[in-house]
Amino acid sequence: MSTLEIRDLHVSVATEDGPKEILKGVDLTVKSGETHAIMGPNGSGKSTLAYSIAGHPKYAVTSGTVTLDGIDVLEMSVDERARAGMFLAMQYPVEIPGVSVANFLRAAKTAIDGEAPPLRTWVKDVNGALDRLTLDKTFAQRSVNEGFSGGEKKRHEIAQLELLNPKFAVLDETDSGLDIDALRIVSEGVNRFSDQGDRGVLLITHYTRILRYIKPDFVHVFVNGRVAEVGGAELAEELEANGYDKYTKAAV
Repeated sequence: MSTLEIRDLHVSVATEDGPKEILKGVDLTVKSGETHAIMGPNGSGKSTLAYSIAGHPKYAVTSGTVTLDGIDVLEMSVDERARAGMFLAMQYPVEIPGVSVANFLRAAKTAIDGEAPPLRTWVKDVNGALDRLTLDKTFAQRSVNEGFSGGEKKRHEIAQLELLNPKFAVLDETDSGLDIDALRIVSEGVNRFSDQGDRGVLLITHYTRILRYIKPDFVHVFVNGRVAEVGGAELAEELEANGYDKYTKAAV
């Protein structure tokens, strides 16, 4: 059993007028086998949380802690966080011209494991992951995210998730820009990952549509850099019906 624990996390970003606090004391615990959904209006701090956990240099942690099985994540470099078992699927995956998907995936797996995977079994693993995400084998020869559709970018992220198999996956608006078919395929990939039973998921989303496919154990409402409420899957249904008004008004 692994545990990702966030305690009283405060995070700021630099602006022309000086530091601006985005996260204002976030408490959150994700355990192996749990799926947590974070929902909230634009600007509430959801993506800031994701990138702070991952170690993006734009975000300065001013106080609080993030630990993985009791070990201080904030003291780790970005690559050390990945080797420790953290994974981030970005809302806007970047293009890497000239680097094929196949080479990118093998380099990532080698960096995580400390040794290159056996080529014969690795090719089989990659082809299997691509097939499950309805991506043709030739996809592996394309440059990473270059000319990809929104659905291809997100399915490629889930292929990475399956092949790297981290302890915890932080998925930042994985449903953004997906049509109905791509949403189902991506959701099935997330469910395959979480169904292992010893993996945790932190799913950030604006909308409940992805939660029709991925059933959260906990739903956290983010408003103004804080967790305003925590509940079960029924809380997402309430948000779908009533929106965030009562939370945003209370935060003023």
